[in-house]
Amino acid sequence: MRTLVITPTYVEAENIDEFLRRTRAALPSADILVVDDNSPDGTADIAERVAKELGNIEVLRRPAKKGLGNAYRAGFGIGIDRGYDYICQMDADLSHDPAQLPRLIAATEQADVVIGSRYVPGGAVVNWPRRRRMLSRFANMYIRVVTRLNTRDCTSGYRCWRRDVLASLPLDRFRSDGYSFLVEMLHVAASQGWRTAEVPITFVERRVGQSKLSAGVLMESMLTPWRLVATRTRQGGWGW
Repeated sequence: MRTLVITPTYVEAENIDEFLRRTRAALPSADILVVDDNSPDGTADIAERVAKELGNIEVLRRPAKKGLGNAYRAGFGIGIDRGYDYICQMDADLSHDPAQLPRLIAATEQADVVIGSRYVPGGAVVNWPRRRRMLSRFANMYIRVVTRLNTRDCTSGYRCWRRDVLASLPLDRFRSDGYSFLVEMLHVAASQGWRTAEVPITFVERRVGQSKLSAGVLMESMLTPWRLVATRTRQGGWGW
């Protein structure tokens, strides 16, 4: 079974080397795709040097920063076209531990999309201030109430998808580009009847570099659930 691990990057020069080595150690036979949005700090250059050493790593250089959702759409398209059985997504800042990848993939035996979850028993968040923890928990509760999703960690970016699930999603018609892209994907997949499971993970706040969270991203995240529900209501069920 062929596996592709996708990570979008922007200004991750301080993390990308360690990320790639730890991911290779966790999944020696997997391919890795780095989708870099023209990082000015040389992230893509470092990734390409590591790729020459470790092999089975590809760097997709994009001309400009276009957002998380746009980067994932590009990466998912490659994974689908090349026929990978499992397509995993995760952050390159080491907040997602690559050692937990095998557990996510194993869980696809019982589910179509598996989420690395901070908010199920056994999950944890390390080094976040109390305010950030409260904001994250409120955001997930808010999303669940509005969309009626059963997932505890709707905003987690650590996921493993079966190829046929991704191939069924209208990725080119999704409107979100920030972190709410993750909610949009999950909502549509659940609405189509795909099985979702959560595996507990320990999320560790990045040690170096800067978070990409901004006021604009937060605003999009607040509005997206209502837009999704409005679309579903207008069409009398889910549809595009």
